[in-house]
Amino acid sequence: MPIPVPQAEELKDLLSLKGKVVVVTGASGPTGIGIEAARGCAEFGADIAITYASRSSGAEKNAKELSEKYGIKAKAYKCLVGDYANVEKLVKDVISDFGKIDVFIANAGKTADNGILDASVEQWNEVIETDLNGTFNCARAVGLHFRERKTGSFIITASMSGHIANFPQEQTSYNVAKAGCIHLARSLANEWRDFARVNSISPGYIDTGLSDFVPQDIQKLWHSMIPMGRDAKAKELKGAFVYFASDASSYTTGSDLLVDGGYCAR
Repeated sequence: MPIPVPQAEELKDLLSLKGKVVVVTGASGPTGIGIEAARGCAEFGADIAITYASRSSGAEKNAKELSEKYGIKAKAYKCLVGDYANVEKLVKDVISDFGKIDVFIANAGKTADNGILDASVEQWNEVIETDLNGTFNCARAVGLHFRERKTGSFIITASMSGHIANFPQEQTSYNVAKAGCIHLARSLANEWRDFARVNSISPGYIDTGLSDFVPQDIQKLWHSMIPMGRDAKAKELKGAFVYFASDASSYTTGSDLLVDGGYCAR
């Protein structure tokens, strides 16, 4: 049986996430992509489970704010996505606390600041383990639940770095992991065609505070390579996550949405 056409007719109803449970990994920061994805879904009525790797206070604060501001249920969980048993436990705990999972946003990630010759083998493995294997772990753990319920939307935070090799910084492991994420989404869209949709979002340079250490001249060079001439704020990704999470994207699967200010168009 193919995934059915949604019953709602109006776009506002198709976009609604009321009654849905959304998991977002890597949402402990105050301004990152993860928390903005969570906020977007909460704004449209979803109950939210967010995860953190080490920043428990940030995640607890975010969960409290989501709950109070949007009047939804929100809870924070510790999860190291690179370890399958951790992710399996997360899925089990969220289902136990919320009753189900409708949408899973695999967002937790690790950046790289080196090429392969000037970094250790361990550094390569760390990035691949979190960014690619971690996304696989999330997909497999929640995919079994999606298949059982015959419904679900899996969304991967990929990157424009999965499409191009960034310049001037060297980050080969990250680029390779994100390219893998994009193709994982395409492949799973086919594998899960009977019960769930799978898509990826590829952000460009996002001002989350994480790149404040980058020298000004390099940031200027980045901006010169972006047609729109600036970084994005993470809130500019909210619409993409809500679209893929909701029934508004009911016929969209295996897609990758670039949100990069035109970087990959050049």
